[in-house]
Amino acid sequence: MTSARGRALTLATIAAMLLAALAFAATRRESRVPPPRSDAQRPTLLLLTSLPLVFSDSFSLHGGSPALKTLETRYRVAPISVTSPAELGKGRLLLMAQPFAQTAENLVALDDWVRRGGRVLLLADPMLEWPSKRPLGDPSRPPPMFADTGLLAHWGLRLDAPDERGPMLRGLAGREIQTVSPGTLFGRCMISADRLVAHCAIGRGEAVVVADADFLNLAGMDGPIDDNLPALLGELERLDGPAN
Repeated sequence: MTSARGRALTLATIAAMLLAALAFAATRRESRVPPPRSDAQRPTLLLLTSLPLVFSDSFSLHGGSPALKTLETRYRVAPISVTSPAELGKGRLLLMAQPFAQTAENLVALDDWVRRGGRVLLLADPMLEWPSKRPLGDPSRPPPMFADTGLLAHWGLRLDAPDERGPMLRGLAGREIQTVSPGTLFGRCMISADRLVAHCAIGRGEAVVVADADFLNLAGMDGPIDDNLPALLGELERLDGPAN
């Protein structure tokens, strides 16, 4: 009787441990994306991009992309078209996702904005694989490679195109994300071991450069993508610092 009671107690303990482990795993899955902020708590996030995040290829406003919807749970997203002083003056945190080439004057304005305390997360893809319905030569089509006109070199970085194409797992904000044909970063900034991410202290501000933008295109990806958007939020919120 005592032996049977002991076995029953052992089985009950094992069952409780299994249930606790399952509950913990479910919590981890549910907490991949941070909970939404209230409207009053959402800081402004400037967004400059050539990618169909706000508008689709057909310029439709229906729904927005999963990336935009995720960003809007934590930020007041304010799209801008150029890095002019007037546009950058609307906020202190900027997401540049495969932006169109900026004029020399606007690049100077961006550099000055960062040095005065601005924070920018730049997704600079040297081999964009994101499909587009817009014809080749269309000025509104996302550039197939990051349109660098000297900005990265000014910040002490070099961006190389990949030697191999295709999906690859890389690290961002402490998570493993699915990228597609990511580039490689070199330079004097703090660069991650897999050379996907560079953290650059610039004056009173900071620039984080990620050598891939395809990881935002969840619909066009196979493989483990659950951490892609949480990693984007994680890097933005680390970059924004105590203001969160």
